[in-house]
Amino acid sequence: MSARPLRPRLLAVAAVLASGSLVVTGCSSSKSSSSSAGASSSASIATPSAVASLADQVPAAIKSSGKLVMGTDASYAPNEFKDANGNIVGMDVDLAGAIAKKLGLTVEVQDATFDSIIPGITANKYQLSMSSFTDTKEREASVDMVTYFSAGTGTAVKAGNPQKIDPTDLCGKKVAVQTGTTQADEIKNVLNPACTKAGKPTIPNDGDKFDLQTDVTNALVSGRDDAMLADSPVVDYAVKQTNGQLETIGSVTGTAPYGVVLPKGTTLTPAVQGAVQSLIDDGTYKSILTKWGVQAGAIDKSVVDGATS
Repeated sequence: MSARPLRPRLLAVAAVLASGSLVVTGCSSSKSSSSSAGASSSASIATPSAVASLADQVPAAIKSSGKLVMGTDASYAPNEFKDANGNIVGMDVDLAGAIAKKLGLTVEVQDATFDSIIPGITANKYQLSMSSFTDTKEREASVDMVTYFSAGTGTAVKAGNPQKIDPTDLCGKKVAVQTGTTQADEIKNVLNPACTKAGKPTIPNDGDKFDLQTDVTNALVSGRDDAMLADSPVVDYAVKQTNGQLETIGSVTGTAPYGVVLPKGTTLTPAVQGAVQSLIDDGTYKSILTKWGVQAGAIDKSVVDGATS
């Protein structure tokens, strides 16, 4: 995702690097055309029933339209991406469809570039977004965030780690990241300043940035880059999809919540929070995460504005 407030960690990370151990932190997401989809849960996942008390909180204009318009950047598999037929699918799409059902609505998913989504929310182009957005204090200043998942940053390299990449010290290495993500901002704002302070070469160009996560993965597979940084479920999925060409190294760092993005102060926010919690409580949530192999990021309680930094 886009920049997370990094200043509180800057000095600490730089100090760690100076002592010879740099920890990569950060979290986030995505890129993309325009498509529609309803709840895309598999047949094995029961369709949730509407909850009257939650549906009553939906703003009248949305209720009368019968749908939620959701913006997402469909290049961040398995969270949101396009299948072979061009349909937008993924964990976030299934969860959005299930949330809509709890509110007595359907969901229309529109593909958008990642950095255009929050402006689209504030301009009322979208009623909400689920696009692997890390919940941050900075974002909470302009939009509401309803937590629904937990992710961190993962690191991948070519299988066998032929470049002998140390995930705790990426100074001087060619690192692929997606444009607008917290990983890209982390390289620029934390990792490279720490490399400079330690007298080491920086990560070239503040990271090799691509608009699409698929291009990030391809850059690593082709050998253009030495490593890639992305949200942990995305890295894990990329490793599986490349059939053994990549592997993860190191541990997941910078764990933080994902949030559903909504207009600041809308009555839709508590309705969505209630819908997420209802999905957690009735087991639908865990079934959707298991379908996409990302159940390790499950949370037990959804809150509004739950940023940790």
